[in-house]
Order: sequence, then C-alpha cells, then structure tokens
Amino acid sequence: MQSNDKAQVVLRLNAITKTFGKLTANDAVSFSLHKGEVIALLGENGAGKTTLMNILFGQYTADSGTVEVFGRPLPPGNPRAALNAGVGMVHQHFTLADNMTVLENIVLGTQPLWRPGFDRTGARARIEKLSADFRLRVDPDARVGTLAVGERQRVEILKALYRDARILILDEPTAVLTPQETDDLFHTLRKAVDLGLSIVFISHKLHEVMAISDRVLILRHGKLVSQVETDQTDRKTLAALMVGAEVEAPKVDPVTPGPALLKLDNVGTPDQGSAPGLKSVTLALRAGQIIGLAGVSGNGQTALAAVIGGLTRPASGKLELDGETPQGWSPIHAVHSGIARIPEDRHKIGTIADFDLTENAILECYQDQPFSKRGWMNWGRARDFTRRIIDTYDVRCPGPSTRIRLLSGGNMQKLILGRVLEPEPRIILANQPVRGLDIGAVTYVQNQLLKARARGAAVLLISEDLDEIMALSDVIHVISEGRLSPGFPRGTMTPAELGVWMAGDGFEGEHSLAS
Repeated sequence: MQSNDKAQVVLRLNAITKTFGKLTANDAVSFSLHKGEVIALLGENGAGKTTLMNILFGQYTADSGTVEVFGRPLPPGNPRAALNAGVGMVHQHFTLADNMTVLENIVLGTQPLWRPGFDRTGARARIEKLSADFRLRVDPDARVGTLAVGERQRVEILKALYRDARILILDEPTAVLTPQETDDLFHTLRKAVDLGLSIVFISHKLHEVMAISDRVLILRHGKLVSQVETDQTDRKTLAALMVGAEVEAPKVDPVTPGPALLKLDNVGTPDQGSAPGLKSVTLALRAGQIIGLAGVSGNGQTALAAVIGGLTRPASGKLELDGETPQGWSPIHAVHSGIARIPEDRHKIGTIADFDLTENAILECYQDQPFSKRGWMNWGRARDFTRRIIDTYDVRCPGPSTRIRLLSGGNMQKLILGRVLEPEPRIILANQPVRGLDIGAVTYVQNQLLKARARGAAVLLISEDLDEIMALSDVIHVISEGRLSPGFPRGTMTPAELGVWMAGDGFEGEHSLAS
C-alpha cells in the first residue's frame, strides 16, 4: 500500500450522537478511516458499536452529527445511498429471507430476480467463485430457512462481498466460523486490503482484533474513550480499556461428578434437509460436571440440543431422565424436569421481538408460581423478577417494559442467561452461551456456569469456540456429521488433535461410540 493511499480518508464520522429515550447509545463519536486500513471497534455489550455502524449504513438516523464517504456527505437514513457509495455491511444479526434461496438472498437488490433478463447462471458462477475464494461453503440452491446458524452467517458475508464494497463493515463476522475458517477469511481480507479495501471490524475476540486490525477504537457507554495502534498494545490492555478494569479468567477447580441426570443411549434422529441427524449417540450428563461439545457448525449440534430440550423425540435408542424413560417427551416436560436451555439463535428461538423484557423473561415459566395462579398473571412479581435479572446480569436497557428488539444482541443474550440461571436448574443446555458477548460478560457467564456446576447442575456446553470448550469442560466430545466422539478428559487433547475429530478424520475405524 502506497503512502498516499494511507493518507486518503475514505470515511469520516463527525460528532455522531444517538439516543433511544433516556439511553444515549452514541455520544458525540468522531473518527476517520483511511484507504487500505482495518479499524477494530471494541466495547462492552451496549457500548454503542452496532448503533454507530447502523447510522453509517443508513439504517438509523443520528440525532446530530454527519457522515462523509470519500469526501462527500452521506444522506442520513438511506441504506441505498450507503450501498451506492461503496459501503457494505455484514450484520451481527441475520437480514435474510428464510423463504428464498441462498442465491436469491445474495443477489436481491442488485438486479431483478424474476424478470427474463436475470442472469442466474452468471450470478451462480460468481457466488461459487466467491465461496471457493473465501472458503465459505454453502449451497446456492438451498433455502435459507433450512440452513444452520453458521451457514447463514456465510451467506451474509457472501452477500456483502458480492456487491464489491470499498468500505466493509464486519459486525461479529466470525462468531460462528471455525478457527480454520476465520484464518482463511482473514487471509482473503488481507489480500483485499492490499488492493485498497477499507474495513471496520467489530469483534469481541481480542486475538482476532490483534491479528487483523491496524488501529483499535474503544467505546464505553457510548463515548469514544481511547484510540490505540494495534502494534502498540496487547490483549490484556484492550480488555482493561473495554471494561475499565482488569479481567481475570475463570478458575476451574477439579471436581468429582455425581450420578447421571440425563442419558442418551444409541439415540438416532432423521436428517433435516442438509442438516444431519444423530447417528447412534451415547452421552451422559452428570451432576456437577460440564460436558463440552465441539464441532463445526451444522454437524448435528442442533439435533442433539433438540432431543435434550424436548423438541425432538429419539427415532431410535432411548433417553433416560434420572434412570427412567420419560413418556411423551416434549418441551414442557423438559422444562418441568429442570432442564433449562440457552438457545443457539436468540432471535428466532430465544425471544419474541415485539414482547417486552418482562414478557420474554417469563416465556418458559409464565404458567408457574409465583407468576401465575389459577390462570391470572401476577405482573408485579414478573417485573420484579425481570429487574433482578437486569441488575444481576447488567442488561443495558431503559427498563422491564422495553421491547427486546431494541436491545443489542449481547444484552438480549444476558436477559436469556438470567432467565435460565436464576431458577437454579438441574440440567443446563448452554448452546453458544457467550456468542456476541464482550470479554467482561463472557467471564461473568462462564463463572455462572461454573457456579451451577459447583452446586451440582449438569451442564452441556455447545460451542464452536474451541478455546471456550477447552477452558471450561471437564470432558470434551466432538460431533461430526451427527456422530459423537468418545469423551476426552480435560487436558488430554490439544486443539490440533480435536481439530482432526472436528474434520471427521478421527472417526475412521470407529464402530462404537463411547460416552
């Protein structure tokens, strides 16, 4: 990159301020981005990062302040103007049409889809080339509604790349990618940056920030509190700048597990489209133990979570709860049996967007005391329960009556975590529990799972973050194409060795599956 390129300002935000009622999301934020530069935007959940980028992309209108792209003012509140100016955005939350194909979602808005002049063959070839170049494997003809979360994220990235953006906003783009996929993406982004692409990169993964960015901007409570050159800082310093204090990693003490609270014995389920079902899975969830489930997205994690949560009954094999086979296995049976779930997709499964925080906090227990008696709701107690979650889990929001769709993804996740952990369940199905959370919130959540373990809860931790799996789990299983590996005790496997199983190579010669 030439020095004159480095000097060229391609984006400038001037004193951007945005409020939602009494909440100030952005407070006079100003910064610039240069050609061929990668800026990382860091901050706690609710610090204002996504709001700021939505203003840049035209989805929100700032209360005050201006945005300039390539030296020209950008009309506020106009995503089309942002796209035409060369700004592309990969959203933290999916903006895809479930009833349309991958190809249609990617091309939508660039040319008429249902007119005779639509070049479907050319579009397919370009998408397949991008998929191969970026190693973002996805079937162009698959309906988005049938895709796993990780596959949907790949579509979002391809959608932005298809539009030839010169400024690319990446809002948690690697949240559901494997480490290998992330490395491949970064390699491609570096090549694109060398050709003049400029990137604003939002991530809570500090090692990614250190690996890809030139400069780091830190937001706290809506204000820009620090700017540092990446090569002049480190992960520990960035974490402290984000939360305003040093962050200590959770301490995992050895424990002796108790009896099996839930067991799967050679359980099988049918495939769901391109998503594999379970293939003779045997697994035991024991009191006082964290079982970690590692694997590439879309390899059977959803099927396993559905069986344990009561959404799916085993087609073969059996499920035992406290040594007995339950009759009529269903979500309500699972809830009443003390199984609490943190769902993989907080938008589609975990919350109802137009319900307020109180309504969402009691979604799975509204028929139970103390919230309901003889069919009458006690909303006072429900709001008190919600306020306790807000205070304990630091949910940044105006109050219990706030529509949950107005919260940042991280704060939405905190409410779900509080809803799950406050009643002290016996079995916790934690499916991607810290996805999209900042490092302070991640540490807090992990400590809460360890506290649940200490009081005797059985925890199944499903995560695509191998570091998290290795840090917290007493026993690690790997799932690949619906098959479950043997259990590996804590500290007995390296990331590379687990990666072999994640790729499916470790299952060669395996004819029986251990718990």
